[in-house]
Amino acid sequence: MESIELNKSIVLPNMNTKTIRSQLLKGLVIPACPLPLDENQNWSERHQRALTRYYIAAGVGGIAVGVHSTQFAIRDPKIGLFEPVLELVSNEIDALRSDSIIKIAGICGPTDQALDEAKTARRHGYHAGLLSMTAFKGQSESEIIAHCKVVSDVIPVFGFYLQPAVGGQVLSHHFWRQFAEIANVAAIKIAPFNRYQTWDVVRAVIETGRDDIALYTGNDDNIIADLLTPFVGTVNGDRRMRFINGGLLGQWGVWTKRAVQMLEDIKLEREQPKIDSRWLKENVALTDANAAVFDAANGFAGCIPGIMEVLRRSGLSASNACLDPNEKLSAGQSEELDRVINAYPQLTDDEFVATHLDEWLA
Repeated sequence: MESIELNKSIVLPNMNTKTIRSQLLKGLVIPACPLPLDENQNWSERHQRALTRYYIAAGVGGIAVGVHSTQFAIRDPKIGLFEPVLELVSNEIDALRSDSIIKIAGICGPTDQALDEAKTARRHGYHAGLLSMTAFKGQSESEIIAHCKVVSDVIPVFGFYLQPAVGGQVLSHHFWRQFAEIANVAAIKIAPFNRYQTWDVVRAVIETGRDDIALYTGNDDNIIADLLTPFVGTVNGDRRMRFINGGLLGQWGVWTKRAVQMLEDIKLEREQPKIDSRWLKENVALTDANAAVFDAANGFAGCIPGIMEVLRRSGLSASNACLDPNEKLSAGQSEELDRVINAYPQLTDDEFVATHLDEWLA
């Protein structure tokens, strides 16, 4: 693969910074890629390839690997799957000649670990790193900014505002102003599940005048409303409007083809002078479906098993097992999945999967 100089310190395959930013600003569906296991909790490379093929056939613009849905335990030396999973997905994307797919790698841990993971991601052709800040919980915002700057010297970073309920922390508007001023920030995933904090991020980016930073929703409880909202702020006394461009979502790791069509419809809708009220109904439907998949009723305890159960039912995973044997569907979660699948058939794409599953598994 041809390498193109990105800046003085970074070289990535096929895409330079301008191309990465241009793609992200178009507004993409980026599924947070799960980790399919067999009934014995062994990684199924066959199903991992099938998932990658499914996402590309569905029309996604990027794939995020090594993130929460992929299970953080892949980094455990006893499990040792972080690099193998990144390598397999990247190679599969390349084999399908999907040169426009943005490859995003989850990057976690203290600075030394994060730098190692960023270098691993670069080595396997990833274009950006989704930068978790959970290892810095309780530390000062200035320490977190310093960490982000160091990692951004290795790979373009995708900022990540994670809700406190699953390990994140509240970060101030001032923090996001500073973060948006880091030169090698490509995008920000906004996932605090909180309207005030979502606006903190969008307003910060508007105020810095960084039109080149893409905004992506991770608020699985409010996906459609996030994407349809015109956010208006001020930069140097001028009023500016921004939309959240696309989504990097665990929810979009399932029923992905429908998600792609939904985002394209939303992008057309937000060009209209008035928004059709049907989108309010669709927002409630998708939030209700997400509550079942992510197990919101039980504090998200069954989030990953819920994702895997949807994929198991369609044949894209051999099981709903997780690396942690104690991580299972919550009581009543399977029935909740039955309910939302029956209530909202417009959100599912099982027919599309069934038509192509054999070729993806081949």
